[in-house]
Amino acid sequence: MNHRLVLIFCLVCLSFHSCSKSFAISERPNVIIILTDDQGWGDLSLHGNTNLNTPHLDQLAKDGAQFSHFYVCPVCSPTRAEMLTGRWHPRGGVRDVSRGGERLDLDETTMADAFKAAGYRTGLFGKWHNGTQGQYHPNARGFDEFYGFTSGHWGHYFSPMLEQNDDLTRGEGYLPDDLTDHAMDFIAATDNQPFFALLTLNTPHAPMQVPEAWWRRVENREIAKRSLDPGKEDLQFTRAAMAMVENVDWNVGRIMRKLDDSQLAKKTIVVFFCDNGPNSNRWNGGMKGQKGSVDEGGIRSPLFIRWPGTIAPQTTIQPIAGAVDLFPTLAEFAGISPPPTNSFDGRSLVPLLKKPETEWQDRILFAHWNKKVSARNQRFRLDDSGKLFDIENDHGQTKDIAESHPEVHRKLTEAVQSYRVDVLSQLTSESRPLTIADSSGNKTTLFPARDATLSGGLLRSSKHPNCSYITNWKLTEDRIQWDVQITEKGTFDIDILYTCDGPEIGSEVELFSVTDGKEQVVLSFRVDRSAESPLIGAAEDRVPRTESLVKDFSTLHAGQVALSDRTRSLALRAKTISGQQVMDFRLMRLRRVTNLHAGQ
Repeated sequence: MNHRLVLIFCLVCLSFHSCSKSFAISERPNVIIILTDDQGWGDLSLHGNTNLNTPHLDQLAKDGAQFSHFYVCPVCSPTRAEMLTGRWHPRGGVRDVSRGGERLDLDETTMADAFKAAGYRTGLFGKWHNGTQGQYHPNARGFDEFYGFTSGHWGHYFSPMLEQNDDLTRGEGYLPDDLTDHAMDFIAATDNQPFFALLTLNTPHAPMQVPEAWWRRVENREIAKRSLDPGKEDLQFTRAAMAMVENVDWNVGRIMRKLDDSQLAKKTIVVFFCDNGPNSNRWNGGMKGQKGSVDEGGIRSPLFIRWPGTIAPQTTIQPIAGAVDLFPTLAEFAGISPPPTNSFDGRSLVPLLKKPETEWQDRILFAHWNKKVSARNQRFRLDDSGKLFDIENDHGQTKDIAESHPEVHRKLTEAVQSYRVDVLSQLTSESRPLTIADSSGNKTTLFPARDATLSGGLLRSSKHPNCSYITNWKLTEDRIQWDVQITEKGTFDIDILYTCDGPEIGSEVELFSVTDGKEQVVLSFRVDRSAESPLIGAAEDRVPRTESLVKDFSTLHAGQVALSDRTRSLALRAKTISGQQVMDFRLMRLRRVTNLHAGQ
């Protein structure tokens, strides 16, 4: 950890612990945040969708507060960054969903940092999507326990390869059920210490995979509620999403029963929301837009918050709110002072949750993606083209009323201009190196195919890099390269996850580095055994996918290498190629063995 981050962490800890003197650890509420992936506002029976049944989520909303107009970002990683920091995602450097653009800057304090410093056990179960290597990893961002995956999506939902803290593991069963199982185990191990649990389910994000029992429930169900453009709706995709959401609902019910059985319900704040709009043309309450859009349908999400005894049942919150509000809200409920390193863009919703009729100052919430920006106040939305809509009476955004409300149009236009100058200007397309943490952090660092720069004839297995592998490795000129930053030099074991058919074995591969501007080979190894695997995933898909299929990748121990803290890149290339291609490559794993301190 660099000196600046050490200073930040110390300041945060001092702030949190000074607050905890007046708020005993035993008095703090537990917190569970449940976040789903690509589930739209309309994917709930509570909101009038008769195509599906979500009784547990409906009951969660009724048992506490539900927000009428809650907003997130158009895609996954920005929403997660705003939830974690309480700040607009460009401030934290999150500009994309893969290839490094999803990483949350290291000088940002996360909600998990805050709760851990205040004495909480912290756990993340599911999708992270804000960085993978070194100090970007969940274990370095405040989470004691991590079980899931760090990329934007996963390629197979049945007993897949996953991460568990410091290394790879194998999941058990259907992924959302497995993630919920681990979250429930974490809850059960409370030991009188409050917990902060983030359960980030991977569904209904594609690939559209769901167990047969859930599929049979919807396979022949009538789709009465249709999208705004029924001609563009894929009914098979809609049914798959319905089945996946009903499974989500069942898992939420399991969490709620676990809290009841453990007599923790009254001590636990439960939060539920989604990360963006729906991932297909399906019913979404007549709103314009879906995932990826800065219009209403692309960013409106449910938000349910339950805390028995503090938040009254059947509470409805009318003022607009957003993902940036969750950190300040939960911190106030837990008696945690805001970190001195954060300047929240969000505001605490505690006054509204305790007294919904509280007088509340109007505000402006921004949505940004792919250079597009829209702005929403309590009644109106200014879209990216400069059109103004009365959302309270026109959530389909059908009538531009800019001429009849010139003052509103002017204020929202000026607010967007200020956002572009003050916030978006902080974004940069400059690539950041992958970090290999020092010996105080995780010993293992994963270099997946998605983060590599490819040259020559190399290809990814899909246009979506997140869960892809690299194939077509046929030339000695081909190169798989990662820019790196090594905060503490040391010796590392190197493993390769790969497949290679029997006739192809025998290629010689070199790992080389660029250190002090000089390129040198630091390790040579031979692909000396076959590792065959069919493509996996298509048989379980309910609709054809665009994401990569996966394989059952094998592990090849390549050797051991000493790396300097002056190393700036690592790359793989073939010295000789025995057959038609070297291998299909999934990732390279570095495991720190020793630390080479200065002077050694």
